[in-house]
Amino acid sequence: MTGSFGGSIEQGTSQTHGSTHILGFLVRFPRPMEAVWPALSTPDGLAGWFTPADELEPRLGGAVSLRGLGSGQVTAWDVDRVAEYTLAEGGRIRFHLERDGAEGCVLRCTHESGGEGASERAWRSRFERLIEKLAGE
Repeated sequence: MTGSFGGSIEQGTSQTHGSTHILGFLVRFPRPMEAVWPALSTPDGLAGWFTPADELEPRLGGAVSLRGLGSGQVTAWDVDRVAEYTLAEGGRIRFHLERDGAEGCVLRCTHESGGEGASERAWRSRFERLIEKLAGE
């Protein structure tokens, strides 16, 4: 699916290993990583397209609480590149940004959870909101 400003969501992947369900997505943006990073790494950014972050300490080992998904810890943090949140109830959500050409970037997102809790359709809808949000900025 292509957004009005050229962002696109590639076909998602879904795997199950034992009791762990892994969803993977690749989202392309015609914006630099620095423009996309705040949407993945700040309470206001996450609330604008994903879910409110009731707590987010932006550092490795920091506390995180994502509404509807639970509380946990920041388990990877590389400014402008990687934010990973591991939640007691919500599994592990990893956002990884990479450069894509001179002006764009690619978001690789994986969500590992126990069971079938996270749906590809729900994530696709979230990424559509993210593309729209970034287009309006």
